Amino acid sequence: MPQLGETVAEGKITKWFKVAGDKVLPGENLFEIETDKTSMEVPATSEGVLAEIRVAEGDIAPVGAVVAVITGDGVAASPAAAPAPAPQKAAAKPAANGASTAPAVTYSSQSQTPLDPFDAIRRPPQNFGPARLAGGTVVTPLARRLATQSGIDLGQISPSGPGGRIVAKDVETAMAKAGKTLSSQAAAPAMARGASAEQVKAQFAPGSYEEIPLDGMRRTIASRLVESKQTVPHFYLTTDVEIERVMAVREEVNKTQGDAGVKLSINDFIIRALALALQRVPAANAVWAEDRILRFKTSDVGVAVSIDGGLITPVIRDAQKKSVAAISAEMKELASRARAKKLKPQEYQGGTSAVSNLGMHGVREFAAIINPPQATILAVGAGQRRPVESENGVKFVSQMTVTLSCDHRVVDGALGAELLAAFKLFIEHPVGMMI
Repeated sequence: MPQLGETVAEGKITKWFKVAGDKVLPGENLFEIETDKTSMEVPATSEGVLAEIRVAEGDIAPVGAVVAVITGDGVAASPAAAPAPAPQKAAAKPAANGASTAPAVTYSSQSQTPLDPFDAIRRPPQNFGPARLAGGTVVTPLARRLATQSGIDLGQISPSGPGGRIVAKDVETAMAKAGKTLSSQAAAPAMARGASAEQVKAQFAPGSYEEIPLDGMRRTIASRLVESKQTVPHFYLTTDVEIERVMAVREEVNKTQGDAGVKLSINDFIIRALALALQRVPAANAVWAEDRILRFKTSDVGVAVSIDGGLITPVIRDAQKKSVAAISAEMKELASRARAKKLKPQEYQGGTSAVSNLGMHGVREFAAIINPPQATILAVGAGQRRPVESENGVKFVSQMTVTLSCDHRVVDGALGAELLAAFKLFIEHPVGMMI
């Protein structure tokens, strides 16, 4: 299973293009995989015969797992390694109160050998990715972390998760039976998840709801946005922006360049204006990197795109160097592939800021959640005709309300206001975007 991004820990095989016994050439598509963000075809890297498929269509495997075996032409595949026998634990010496004093045994995702439960204390913190027990049972990252922190033996837990996985609820059940609790620091992530599914369901009449299992995308969205709201100190700046001139420019361009296939949206101008504003206020063109701030020379602007089951944010690179028409064409192409789940990881990762536009849905204004490590995100509302006081009384003008969400660790209030003012200037004077 290939690695499709730094944050991707597993993939689902949705289709095999070959069957066992087929001849395979380098570069031929072997199988198709789907992650929480994208779907892509994986080619073979060597010539031979597809001797064995070990992960079937619809099954999920962690990154690095063997999903198939290709052998030389006519050479039989070696049998799959038999599961290692469950490690024998040392006999526990009964404590004074009759409880066992034997440490719990957990397993590493690479070697599938028992680990000392206190190993995490002696070593730097582990990366708790998906793991497999010696018998092949998959353990989710959260379940593995809870088991290590509480000293629960994963080998003694009956899995209840999808595909026979051990999930956090299974570990929590085992902890309750054993009378174990986490330290206050370790318990914080578990408490942040809120009530369990059973606790929520108990509040409603049976049969009054439909249970919809979470797919990888929705799990990732939930995890990342909860993390963002809990760890990123958000603050919000809101202003009204006149869009009379930019609408007139858009209309003229579409009218005169329509035969050439140019059809601009207001969102294309918004992306360009934010990119130029980040250049005008370079201190805000930055991200948080724990022990330092990274300040960028280019404006890489993400754009939230709604897709089936969630959203994804493809990134327009070097947006400050691209015309509105170029941004429009690139955005259409990226959005099309995003909805087909065909984006490459490098096309939706990174970026210093982002745009989230709900104006097409009639939303007047809203505040978006920052997508780390980005330090800002601009929420755009619908354009409306609004009454505005003038020297000659009250007149109606077209306006939209925008809200800039800022990470206070990177962008202070005055800096955020400066960035928002620069954005407003470009939108209200669109000729500046054409230079």
